[in-house]
Amino acid sequence: MKTKQILYIAALLLLGSSCKKVLDRMPQDAITDLNFWSSIDNLKLYCNNFYSALYVPNIDADERSDNCVKNTPNTWLYGDVVVPASGGGWDNSDWSNIRNANYFLLRYREVVDDPVKINQYVGEIRFFRAYEYFNKVKTFGDVPWINQDLNVNDTTFLYKQRTPRQTVIDSVIEDLNFAVNNLPEPNNAELGRLHKYAALQLLARVNLYQGTWMKYRSIAGWEAYLNKAVNAARQMMQSNRYEIVRPAALYYFKTGDLVDAKTNTHAAKDYPLYYREQFITEDLTGNKECVLPKIYLVNVLTSGLSRTSGESGTGISKDLIEDFLCDDGLPVRLSPRYKGDDSTTLEFQNRDPRLRNMIDNRFLPTFLNNTSPTSNYFTTVNSGSPTGYLSMKFRSPIPQQNEANQTTYDMFVFRYAEVLLIYAEALAELGTITQADLDKSVNLLRARLDEPSLPNGKMARLLINPPADPAATTIAGRARYGYAVSPLIYEIRRERRIELAFEGFRWDDIVRWNAGKLIENPKTVYGIVASTAVQNMYNSYFNSNVFLGVNTTTFADWDGKQKKVVAPYTRAMRTWNDKLYLSPIPTDQITLGQGSLTQNPGW
Repeated sequence: MKTKQILYIAALLLLGSSCKKVLDRMPQDAITDLNFWSSIDNLKLYCNNFYSALYVPNIDADERSDNCVKNTPNTWLYGDVVVPASGGGWDNSDWSNIRNANYFLLRYREVVDDPVKINQYVGEIRFFRAYEYFNKVKTFGDVPWINQDLNVNDTTFLYKQRTPRQTVIDSVIEDLNFAVNNLPEPNNAELGRLHKYAALQLLARVNLYQGTWMKYRSIAGWEAYLNKAVNAARQMMQSNRYEIVRPAALYYFKTGDLVDAKTNTHAAKDYPLYYREQFITEDLTGNKECVLPKIYLVNVLTSGLSRTSGESGTGISKDLIEDFLCDDGLPVRLSPRYKGDDSTTLEFQNRDPRLRNMIDNRFLPTFLNNTSPTSNYFTTVNSGSPTGYLSMKFRSPIPQQNEANQTTYDMFVFRYAEVLLIYAEALAELGTITQADLDKSVNLLRARLDEPSLPNGKMARLLINPPADPAATTIAGRARYGYAVSPLIYEIRRERRIELAFEGFRWDDIVRWNAGKLIENPKTVYGIVASTAVQNMYNSYFNSNVFLGVNTTTFADWDGKQKKVVAPYTRAMRTWNDKLYLSPIPTDQITLGQGSLTQNPGW
């Protein structure tokens, strides 16, 4: 049973921005501007309303990317989206948190109390305004920067032109710097409530995004943002508050524990699930990798994440599967340890342990009652898993967690692993990274994988001069991203893709790297090998024709072999269009703007 303090989200009706002080006497039974801005407790209550906006992963987190393949084609990546008539992320409700934040910032000074206590909640509101504006910039690029609450008479702001994204990002950074300087240390904050290091992590994320977005579009000044990203990440690293942890192996297959009844196959090695257990841990509040958790409690706040992880209708792309290194630290095209992909049984052997921790396979645990399997010896190929690869990163083996909307394990809002990846990537992009920097960042993530099943104790370190992966230049003879990067940057990007898979980062990474060409790789919509031998294995195991109605295609792979693979879609391969880096402005908003709003390029 979890026993911990939780941040309850209060149902406070926010005050309208057009309220006027028309009475001399305060109503005794209502909240108004006359009596609300009178105490610290009310400031806290106001802030509580914003916490529901904080993102935590869900089963569709990487749907718009080269990581995942839905059972129906993604309309965005296939270019099927048109300019919406209304809504589209730009209507009134989509700006409500920004409007409400500004409402607070223009009124909180009416409260008379300790300035330190007041500024804590000002820091929270400025964090949330920065959070909302960062998401707006990622979606639309230039957006109007508005720092006051609006009413129908504010024509100057209502018809305000879009502010250049760099100016908005600079204002976001200013808000976050205030939050860093005024939010409390974690030990002085309520569990689940914002603190200094949560703001520092978002500050590092924003600066990495803007710096790389500018660099890969040849916009001067990108170095300043990457240096800020390094400095924010370094502050967190030097605080000694956080670390990459390896939890006790609650779900641990020892030699002989795993037996498949149909094939009499035994697990030949020990398989602790150090990586996966981070994401199905009941209580993250004492976890040193967790910078900020979203706290779930039985009968208070629950989710449906564990159940839906096994029913997602989302497959994993063959391209992502091939990006997992082998256990000697080499990519599949260079490692003698790679056993090929003639079946998933072979494909999962001698690989980065995160592969078997994250993707459905026979080495994941059964339910604790040993009666109903969480994972499959062979993952079915159907609408639930259209590629034959299924993400199980958030799937718990505890039966109660898999009941409808009864998941109670905590989720990461901010995870320290991202900080280390920001630090390494920013330094690599600046060209100043050293082996010592890699050893205290990326290599700490790999050190967690020192599992007994590995022949040499741990995966090879990421070195300053790693071997060049041929996969970087094998998409129709061109560079993977549409341009060349150094082998080191390629490896750091690979590490980020693997470590943060299904946590909602991949689309943002594709956009900021100007790397939309990634989705043109056919393997981003292909699944498992579907050779005659593989089909026979599946059909025999399930006593049915598993591949009946499953679409397949044949292509020449990098090793020269002709391979038949599952190909969920029958339509032509995706073609990238640069307009997809930004969303369109809805038609009604351009009309209402009376010429102040312009449409995004290509729309």
